[in-house]
Amino acid sequence: MSDTWPSELRVSKDRQRLAITFDDGRSFDLSAELLRVLSPSAEVQGHGPGQKVTVPGKRNVAIISMTPTGNYAVRIGFDDMHDTGIYTWTYLRELGERGAELFSVYEEELREKGMNRDTAEKPR
Repeated sequence: MSDTWPSELRVSKDRQRLAITFDDGRSFDLSAELLRVLSPSAEVQGHGPGQKVTVPGKRNVAIISMTPTGNYAVRIGFDDMHDTGIYTWTYLRELGERGAELFSVYEEELREKGMNRDTAEKPR
């Protein structure tokens, strides 16, 4: 169970951002790209240590659906048909608080693998 509870989740009109406000008053604006490339799904994170992949070419990805999952999370669907990530309230809070740092690590992974944010290719 999470001690972190959202009081509002709002997708922007252009579907490129998710604004989330928590019951303690903290609020964050998360890009769809950040949410997609750091998806908590097994497809991105893998099934065990060392299996995480870097997902390139998602700069313009959009959110197309949000489905509540119990009272602890939301499943977010994207226009590239990825919809297996279940984002707990705790994980969304972490992305809000550490998103810039985590995205910087992601960008470094892209550089190291010769990939970029604009060209879609198989994750590796």
